[in-house]
Amino acid sequence: MIEQKVQFGTKIIPFTIHYADRKSLGLQVHPDCTVHAIAPQNTPEADVIKRVMQKAGWILKQQDHFASFLPLTPERKYVNGETHRYLGRQYRLKKVLSDSTLVKIYRGYIEVHAKDIETNAIEKILQDWYKAKAKEIFTELLTEAIEKTPKFQNRKLSLHTKAMPTRWGSCSPSGRITLNSELVKAPKACIEYVIIHELCHLIYPNHNKKFFRLLSSLMPDWEKWKERLERSMV
Repeated sequence: MIEQKVQFGTKIIPFTIHYADRKSLGLQVHPDCTVHAIAPQNTPEADVIKRVMQKAGWILKQQDHFASFLPLTPERKYVNGETHRYLGRQYRLKKVLSDSTLVKIYRGYIEVHAKDIETNAIEKILQDWYKAKAKEIFTELLTEAIEKTPKFQNRKLSLHTKAMPTRWGSCSPSGRITLNSELVKAPKACIEYVIIHELCHLIYPNHNKKFFRLLSSLMPDWEKWKERLERSMV
């Protein structure tokens, strides 16, 4: 593996060169925004650099797309008054010493009631609540999206939720849809956008013109919610 970089306008594009037993030179932009050049054995390094320069506009476009799926929520300390998000709104954390364990939204606060209100205990209770809410809301929105679109109604789908450091969602050819649990902190329309985006991949695996045409037909204002997702999760 060889590390290289090119400059395209004001942008620097770092990339790695990997040599393999293949006939043509290919470029890959990964979800974490890294760029890999896969070249046939004995390809001159200068030829790889030239190819990356030729495709620099496309590379930057792909990186911008993937960047919109990178979760940016800062680390939390779970102290009273700290801001936490839920479905696009901000709530202040309120720790309540109680004999019972529960989480509730009340008058601008997200209240966590527990016998132990130390940081680690509150973090676990709140994270478990977020996971439960994520499963409930994601299932509801996925069901609604499928009901609205005949293209997906005969598909065998399964929904999974987990923390993903570099993506908001993914979809496998077999119909396994995985959503980042952090999405439960975003507005519902943003969650719907990610779900529809992943459903479209069942029909068009790549981000080609047909993919975006289908996405726009199902959610005409998807770009608005994509941008809202980028901004709201900072």
